[in-house]
Amino acid sequence: MTIKIPDATREFLNDAGELSRFAGRFFYEGLRPRYEVREFVRQCYVVGYKSLPLVGLTAFIMGLVLTMQLQPTMVYYGVESQIPAMVGISIVREIGPILTALIFAGKIGSSIGAELGSMKVTEQIDAMEVSGTNPFKYLVVTRAFATMLMLPVLVVIADAISLYGSFLGVNIYEKTSLLLFFRKVFENLEYIDVVPAVIKTFFFGFAVGIIGCYKGYYSSKGTEGVGHSANSAVVVSSVVIFILDLIAVQITDILT
Repeated sequence: MTIKIPDATREFLNDAGELSRFAGRFFYEGLRPRYEVREFVRQCYVVGYKSLPLVGLTAFIMGLVLTMQLQPTMVYYGVESQIPAMVGISIVREIGPILTALIFAGKIGSSIGAELGSMKVTEQIDAMEVSGTNPFKYLVVTRAFATMLMLPVLVVIADAISLYGSFLGVNIYEKTSLLLFFRKVFENLEYIDVVPAVIKTFFFGFAVGIIGCYKGYYSSKGTEGVGHSANSAVVVSSVVIFILDLIAVQITDILT
């Protein structure tokens, strides 16, 4: 008796296997010379610096709104003095990394998928192979390393901006100094709050970069495939980010 695997399940497993092989090739090509340093620096500028305005604006609003939402409840229970500590722990441990990673996936994941997808359907990648250039190293390795490096930097900046937004939110209701606010924040932050939150963003960045590159590198069906590559890069990256975050939370709980 043979068990028939549904087509959707077969396609998912095949896609997961191809993505794993693609990631393995990334590590193989990434460790071998020649290194595309100039393209890597350019990609860091594109995926990092150009994402900063959107990330910063979102982080500022997040910190401000979170504080304004917490204020009435904290006042009701008489613990409004703990708002900086609560907001600081929430942003640094979870909200900052996740929200920044999702924005990063939406902006950069779709951009990489669309860019490489358009290069694939217009046969630019094939032309690079014919000319003797290694398109995988030039296009994929540089982008994936750039997302791995720049997402943690963006998360740290977003956390700082979000905390400043929270400070302004507190000052809407009562007067407090910036020094006192951040002192309360850092007094309640511990090693286990900060380090795991930063480490997991490297994996978030890797997921966004490698999935966006994979979807674009193997794009097909002409211009329609380019749109599909960009869309699926965002969706898959977002799901993987949540899965990685769940794993990171479990590991952190074990360590504590």
